[in-house]
Amino acid sequence: MAAKILVVDDDPNVQRLLTYTLKQEGYEVVVAADGAEGFRLWGAEQPALLLLDVMLPKLDGYQVAGKIRAEEGAGSHVPIIMLTAEREVEQKVRGLRAGADDYLIKPFHPAELLARIKSLLARFAPRELLVGRPPLGRIVAFYGAKGGVGTTTIAINAAIALHRELGRKVCLVDGNLQFGDHRVFLDLGLDRKSIVDVVTAPTIDLDLIKQVLVKHDSGIDLLLAPPNPETAELVTQDHMPLVLDQLRGLYDYTLIDIDKRLDEVNLHILDAADTMFVVMTADLSCLKNVRLVLETIGHLGYEKQKVQLVLNRSNAFTGINVKNAENALKRQIDHQVVNEYRGAISALNSGAPFMFTKADSILGRSLLEFARALDRATPATGKAPQLAPATR
Repeated sequence: MAAKILVVDDDPNVQRLLTYTLKQEGYEVVVAADGAEGFRLWGAEQPALLLLDVMLPKLDGYQVAGKIRAEEGAGSHVPIIMLTAEREVEQKVRGLRAGADDYLIKPFHPAELLARIKSLLARFAPRELLVGRPPLGRIVAFYGAKGGVGTTTIAINAAIALHRELGRKVCLVDGNLQFGDHRVFLDLGLDRKSIVDVVTAPTIDLDLIKQVLVKHDSGIDLLLAPPNPETAELVTQDHMPLVLDQLRGLYDYTLIDIDKRLDEVNLHILDAADTMFVVMTADLSCLKNVRLVLETIGHLGYEKQKVQLVLNRSNAFTGINVKNAENALKRQIDHQVVNEYRGAISALNSGAPFMFTKADSILGRSLLEFARALDRATPATGKAPQLAPATR
């Protein structure tokens, strides 16, 4: 049975466009022209998803979302995508706080809308509908609180551990679009295809992405960053969710290593990700950055459990122990990876990741524990069971 989508928008042209686009994809469509009617149809029609405009007669979109969330039973959750012409972050935060699950700014590309609809429908589908279907792949973002904390090292080796040690199908994406290091750290040349080859094609589809992916000797697939900084601007904020959604359907895990900027490109990546791992070390400047990142993420409306802290080089002597770091951040550190700096640097400089060549080393065993915790995480929240503390 086709999923039913409720479109709540007072613009007849938008109603027609959305109805046509959704019906072309096989969805059943119900339309409301004001907020009060939208709320009534939510109760009467029980749609699988709502497309909800912000500026509506009678009840605005924020009020409709709030009333739906207040009326829903404990075991039900209808996904809501807010539609608005406002680009201000405050408006996005307000929508998310009202109960929206996603947010699209008009005008938007129909392909992006459909990708987000499919992702939310799969995420919130009743469990009985998922029987017999392969589980939807998970998207995991790695974000470094500052340069040099080992974010890329952890992302690369976690991807290899998930594949080689746990048997998962994994794609690793270099999301540091201007200055990605995966080519260097994995000993790959500039002649290999990159995400630019995807986004400059007339249409982004799975067949194209498969042609661009690079197979590493470890068995993981790679989507590389552009070979030079000047072509990075060809990858826009609208491209990344489309690419990640395609990869989600192909892999158990898509790991994306992003740079430190919280710009629109990275925020769209974080929107698509199930979990964001913030990689840090125990020093004052890094703790300061982590606090700012946590505050910013909170202001943007992300659920607290979506963000996980990874303390790299946890047993290195910095004068700040784990407990002191947690006190400074006012939250627990979720994962720890031990310090074996020389081994990590040697692996990077040789282009041979330690989980590929020395998985039985102390560092390899610590990283494997992190990968196991990632694999045990609950997909709906990204919250993982606590690890036993690593050697300090």
